[in-house]
This record gives sequence, C-alpha cells and structure tokens, in this order.
Amino acid sequence: MKILGVLLIILGVAALVYGGFTYTTTKKAVDMGPIQINHKENHAVPLPPVLGVAAILGGGALLYFGAKKP
Repeated sequence: MKILGVLLIILGVAALVYGGFTYTTTKKAVDMGPIQINHKENHAVPLPPVLGVAAILGGGALLYFGAKKP
C-alpha cells in the first residue's frame, strides 16, 4: 500500500505541475503512388487540477492508513 500511495502522490504532483499531456498523430494527406504527403497533428489532453489534488489526498490517505498496525 505504501508504494501505491507514493505513486499516487507523485502522479498528483505531476498532474498539477504539467496540467495535462500532448501526443502527435500522423495522417496521410496525399497518396498518389510514389508521392506521399503526411500531416502531423498535435493533440492536447488537459487534466483538471481537482484530479491532481484528489490523487495527492488519496495517496496521503493510503500512506497514513496503510502504516497503522492494529
């Protein structure tokens, strides 16, 4: 549980710092035999700050409650 808690905290901080991620796709625009033209398109996926805060709080809860031994 400790590893999962630390991982959630790290991912939550990364979500708050970066605010999302981007990726690139390549599509064929023209394909005329030996002539090919490709088009690269960038896509952005925003992550809401609430998601980062929830991950940090969840990771902290896992660390806190996972460390308690009866």
